[in-house]
Amino acid sequence: MARRPTLLDTKAREAAEKNKPLVEDIRLLGRILGDVIREQEGKEAFELVERVRQLSVAYRLKADASAGRVLDRLLKNLSVDQTVSVIRAFSYFSHLANIAEDRHHVRRRRVHERAGHLQEGSLAMSFERLHRAGHRASDIAAMLQQAHVSPVLTAHPTEVQRKSILDAERAIAELVGQRDGLDGDADRAHNESLIRARVTQLWQTRMLRTAKLTVSDEIENALSFYTSTFLREIPKLYAQLEQALPGHAVAPFLRMGQWIGGDRDGNPFVTAATLKEALARQSEMVLRHYLTEVHHLGAELSMSTILVGVTPAMQALVDRSPDHNPHRSDEPYRRVLIGIYARLAATLQQLTGTEALRHAVAPQDPYASADDFADDLATIEASLRAHHAGALVAPRLKPLQRAVQVFGFHLATLDLRQSSDKHEAVVAELLRVARLEADYSALDEATRCQRLLALLNDARPLRVRGAAYSDFARDELAIFETARDAIARLGRGAIRHAIISHTEEVSDLLELLLLQKEAGLLRGTLAEDAVADLIAVPLFETIGDLRRAAPIMRAYYAMPGVLEMVQRSGAEQDIMLGYSDSNKDGGFFTSNWELYRAEVALVELFEPLERDHGLKLRLFHGRGGTVGRGGGPSYQAILAQPPGTVKGQIRLTEQGEVIGAKYANPEIGRRNLETLVAATIEATLLHPTKSAPKAFLDAADALSTASMAAYRRLVYETEGFTDYFFAATPIREIAELNIGSRPASRKASRAIEDLRAIPWGFSWGQCRVALPGWYGFGSAVAAFLTEGEEGSGGSADERLALLQRMHRQWPFFRTLLSNLDMVLAKSDLRVAARYVELVEDKRLARRIFTAIRAEWDRVAQALAQITGEARRLQSNPALARSIEHRFPYLDPLNHLQVELLRRYRGQREAAAHQARLQRGIHISINGVAAGLRNTG
Repeated sequence: MARRPTLLDTKAREAAEKNKPLVEDIRLLGRILGDVIREQEGKEAFELVERVRQLSVAYRLKADASAGRVLDRLLKNLSVDQTVSVIRAFSYFSHLANIAEDRHHVRRRRVHERAGHLQEGSLAMSFERLHRAGHRASDIAAMLQQAHVSPVLTAHPTEVQRKSILDAERAIAELVGQRDGLDGDADRAHNESLIRARVTQLWQTRMLRTAKLTVSDEIENALSFYTSTFLREIPKLYAQLEQALPGHAVAPFLRMGQWIGGDRDGNPFVTAATLKEALARQSEMVLRHYLTEVHHLGAELSMSTILVGVTPAMQALVDRSPDHNPHRSDEPYRRVLIGIYARLAATLQQLTGTEALRHAVAPQDPYASADDFADDLATIEASLRAHHAGALVAPRLKPLQRAVQVFGFHLATLDLRQSSDKHEAVVAELLRVARLEADYSALDEATRCQRLLALLNDARPLRVRGAAYSDFARDELAIFETARDAIARLGRGAIRHAIISHTEEVSDLLELLLLQKEAGLLRGTLAEDAVADLIAVPLFETIGDLRRAAPIMRAYYAMPGVLEMVQRSGAEQDIMLGYSDSNKDGGFFTSNWELYRAEVALVELFEPLERDHGLKLRLFHGRGGTVGRGGGPSYQAILAQPPGTVKGQIRLTEQGEVIGAKYANPEIGRRNLETLVAATIEATLLHPTKSAPKAFLDAADALSTASMAAYRRLVYETEGFTDYFFAATPIREIAELNIGSRPASRKASRAIEDLRAIPWGFSWGQCRVALPGWYGFGSAVAAFLTEGEEGSGGSADERLALLQRMHRQWPFFRTLLSNLDMVLAKSDLRVAARYVELVEDKRLARRIFTAIRAEWDRVAQALAQITGEARRLQSNPALARSIEHRFPYLDPLNHLQVELLRRYRGQREAAAHQARLQRGIHISINGVAAGLRNTG
């Protein structure tokens, strides 16, 4: 008798049908890649790759242990050249699989939209929820009027993609996206031939950089995302909002931020010159975009005064136009746009020193500001609408107007960042040379603050004319002077924030104010009329810093004149919270918990300042790609913020591979920005989080204490752990990669404390342990439940029920566990065990890996107990599907990486051979990073 199909069977069939186009795209791209490998490398190379693929799939999906043993023997016996060839094949497959997944994501989103299904994270869903909650369009528009949302692109020491590779992959993504709209076999065959050409280009393009990445390279890499996505997609997102809020003006609340060229914390290559370069390139990019759009607009607005009139304001622009070509004498819009083009070309020349591509008339009369340009465009719009040509506004003029409103002449707000000890050193030198303080650094905190306040109330500068200052002091002051000049030329939006890394005292903030005063960025005296151009933004990074965040800010605002100065300067206070260093310091759970507590304490501090003095608090989240560095879905993360922390104000960093994953594809880029906006609106108006009950807070506190103890016991208190880390991960080889302008470590040491948090997390991701994203939580839950049995805090069952209730009712805890689930799903201790073989001290290797494996098991058990989900990603089928498709192709990269690391570190080969080994290792790092997607 035939078995009746179950609900699970039906769901599996439905999922298979939904994923069929994805599977077809992956097969197509895989087949084309195979054809290219056969053509380029020969039949034997192709058959070797195919053999590795088959064995890996059998080992991963069919749990065929014999296939695993055969695969192991095969990989170990490959020559270096064969190994590099196989690594390149699987690395590129990871890249192509990402393209197919992104395409399927867009496809499924469109299917849902056509069917009228609202998706979480979409503006449509958010507006539906707001409507149900009784919010009117006017409420939302009023909220956006006061909002400030800013994703901030940062340079990244683990960005492994070259721009040439990114450009080729964008072209492939566009071609794959076209296939759904093709009907005939001839069209599809032509499309496939174009994809094949681009895959061939990829195969013949060097994947790795041959020289260390420079700050200039990082600037260009970031700017490529503006041409592909931000300049066009952000105006489209605003158009969505305008459509959803008819009759209401939508303020320009969403703006881009940038660190590249201004972030000098630990990067000696960022100077006043690179800051100037970054500002000039940003300005050039946005002005060239405007020039192109104005040129096209001139072609489209061909109306003749023989047929239609213009407004008096428009006629005034016509009369001022330098275009006197008789062929255009009756074409007022073209004449005006030629005049606008000439002004923009002159602005480009003035601000960047570069030339426009085309000239109908000579560049002349540069714009004094972007507002003046916007006024001219508004005059054109008003004239079009007044003479029945409103239909011509939406296609190009409106997006251009919105772009000018959002990007100005500066494109993105460029932040300055430097470590507090560097600011202190400059202040100490200024005081010493001025003979005001022989040894400022030796002063206690109270005396420092007293001295700094006195200087901020003295209108005289500190610098002594003709005195000799160190190169370092001159370079640091030059940064602030460059910022002053940039604001004067490009507008206040060009540079708004100066971030102080390692803020540990109030004097760290006052020192920055004093440096602003020296450069002319702070005018007046603190006691009377001081106005600062730059917001002094403290960055609280370590666990200790986070715990002191609110006390430091309370003491800062208690300083005479500080509150009044901030009010006069715009009444905004940004505070940056560091996810990376706090994680490296105290582990995953404690980092998140201390961030949560710091946010709550800061909101309590700033509530009366906002109520009584109109001061806005804006939290700036220093999130990375990995969960250990604050990564994970942005929508859930924002909605899980403590109550009162968003209020329409949020900045967050976007880094490394995450920038490519989110924004390389224009449509996916717009969706990610939409999600960010939707989450901010919901968090502000719907108040999804309430103050957690005391029982929840006490439980989280207990979990944090036990989790941090377990984490630090392993990382900082286990003898030999540093040796294990440097042997069992590719951290040394990552440091050799030409993938960032900053060194991997802040100091020339192997201490974990000195290692940058980014390569720390990146290394653990490469070896598939992902330790910073989960270690300590399992021990914490076990201790929490045991304590219930031994103490008077309820039984173990009652305590487990409390944790289960926290998971159901507390967004903070639920999001944290969801991210833990994702990290465990992406880790693989079978693969990680291969890396452990690289540790020479076998007893040490066995001891530490046993501890890691035991904790992994405890975390998995804790998750199952609390969530009730026995399988990884049971509630996230999309990610589970992604992992199922990609991981069989990722495993060979890890196995080959281990083999090459063993040979490379043995150093028994000739120099040329070593270079090939190193190249293979670096390509494998690229491939694993692409396969995991959020590794940096």
